[in-house]
Formats: sequence, C-alpha cells, structure tokens
Amino acid sequence: MREPSILVTGGAGYIGSHVVKELLERTDRTVTIIDNLSTGTRERIAALETIAPQPGRIDFIEADLADFARIESIFRAHRFDALIHFAASIVVPESVQNPLKYYMNNTVNTTNLIRLANEYGVGRMIFSSTAAVYGEPEEVPVKETTKTAPINPYGMSKLMSERIIRDAAAANDRFRYAILRYFNVAGADMNGAEALEAIDPRIGQSFPDATHLIKIAAETALGKRPKMAIFGDDFKTPDGTGIRDYIHVDDLADAHLAALEYLQRGGASDIFNVGYGHGYSVREVIDVMKRVSGVDFVVEQAPRRAGDPAVLVSDNEKIRRTVGWEPRYDDLAKICKSALEWERKLP
Repeated sequence: MREPSILVTGGAGYIGSHVVKELLERTDRTVTIIDNLSTGTRERIAALETIAPQPGRIDFIEADLADFARIESIFRAHRFDALIHFAASIVVPESVQNPLKYYMNNTVNTTNLIRLANEYGVGRMIFSSTAAVYGEPEEVPVKETTKTAPINPYGMSKLMSERIIRDAAAANDRFRYAILRYFNVAGADMNGAEALEAIDPRIGQSFPDATHLIKIAAETALGKRPKMAIFGDDFKTPDGTGIRDYIHVDDLADAHLAALEYLQRGGASDIFNVGYGHGYSVREVIDVMKRVSGVDFVVEQAPRRAGDPAVLVSDNEKIRRTVGWEPRYDDLAKICKSALEWERKLP
C-alpha cells in the first residue's frame, strides 16, 4: 500500500514553497502539492525538486480547489495523513473590491477541504491564517485571546475558515488542527547561510506585491522603482512611523513543522500567533535596507493610509511554550538582505 504523504495546498507559492523546502530538507516525507499556479510558478516547483535530497519526493498536481470533483479524486487516489493549507487569495484591497472572490476562494474552498479531510481520514491540519483577523487590535502585544474584529473581507474570510475548522474538530475527535496567525512575513530562503555576504536564496517572493514594505525597499534599492514612500510620520511611536512585527519566512516555515510535530506527539488543537514578539518601524526597515544594499535610495513622505494602526506586534509566548518553536533568523539585516538577494534574481 502506498505510504501516506503530506498534502500542501498552495505549495508553489511564497510561504508554501518555503514550508515544502523545510519538509524536504528536514524529514523523509513525500509531499503532494496542489496549486493552480495563479501566484505560484512551475519554476518554484523545479527549484524545490533540485532541493529535495532524493528524487520523487514531490508529487505536483496543477488543480484548482474550486474544482470539488477533481480535488476529491486526488484525495481518493492518495493517502494523506496531514494537510497544510496555504492556497488562498491574500490581497487586502482586492478583497474590499471583490469580496465574493475571497469568501468563495478562501472560506468555501477551505470548507470543502475540511470535508474531504474528515471523509478520507486526514487526522492533522495546519491552517495558514493571519493577524488580519484581529483588525485594529485593542491591545499590543496581540495575544491569541485578543478580540478578533477583521476590518476587511480577507481577514473575515480567514476568521470564518478558522471557525469552521474548530467546529469540525469539535465534531470529530480524530481531526486535530493548529491554526497559525502570521504577522508580517518577509525575506527569502537562507540556504544555510549564517553571514550576510553568504546569503544566496534558491526561492523567495516572486508575486508582485505593491504593499509589502521590505519588498518595495528591495526593489527601490535595485532601481526597479525610482523611489518609495513612508505613509505617515505622526504615529505615537519613537520615530513617528508605524511599527510591525517582521518574521523571516524560513522561521515561519519552521513554525509549521514544529506545529505538525506537536500534533504528531498528541498535542491538542489550538491557535497560535507566529511573530517575533517585537517590531521595527518603517524608518528602521528602510535604514537597514539602505545599509545592506549600500544604496541611499529616494524615500518620500506621504499621508497615513486609512486603517493603519501605529503598532502591530505579536505575543508569541504561547507557540514557544506549547509547541517548542524557536526562531533562527530574528535579525532585520538577514531578513532585508535575503529579500534583496532574491530580488536581484528576478527580472
């Protein structure tokens, strides 16, 4: 009988591919990837195949989660003992303009995956959620018990999915989950590097993202943008600019493996924030990017954007205590340098 594999939806995307990379390098498991390539790429799958220590560790299936019959046929043809679910629409402004896309692609498709996981005996699920479920949080650092109050359809689609996962687990004691609420994910594959000058990423963020500060700063440092802007300098922070909890994508990937191992040990279903528990201001990020790139690029001042809180930082004590996760790359210079070196490789 075929050995069970781990199913990773959205494994050709940014965060999903880094989790697959960690699974390939740190376990002997076979990984089945389902991705419709709307934001993921075949080039990233090819890169993952070169990373795998042995051939045949990746089973890539191009499919859309909205094709319920096709997805069920995949479950029927495979044995999955764990599901790591990334596939989703994630652009906040688009979610405001086209909310039904987000509820269908994120919430409805997730519901179908949970149905199939229950019907086909998949006992463990790791769900990619977001700090956007907190909206503009009432307390900082943000705890898992902080009130959830999404301010856009993206955040609400994720929160609704969380509730469906929790209800499904309550009705099926053989189905356990870990919901991971990400803070600001950035950087690219460290590829084993320790020193800044040795960083040579094999995978990273390729999808154009006009809102992510570190990617924008890297693009500006490399001349792909003529300038960039700071949105607001009158926040109640030490330098007047917003503070965010930036986490290196490799550390986030490691949190998924730690959560999977936690469930394997019999850990109870739970929700965890994933961040570093401290933040950096917009000015600090820009200054570090200028330092690691050696380029004093142009930065302009712009008005605040609606809905931007002054500070958004996680309380990560729960995942560290309960799951045993410890970050390896809690270093803004490494986050910025890895993003910069990956950006050099992009057209």
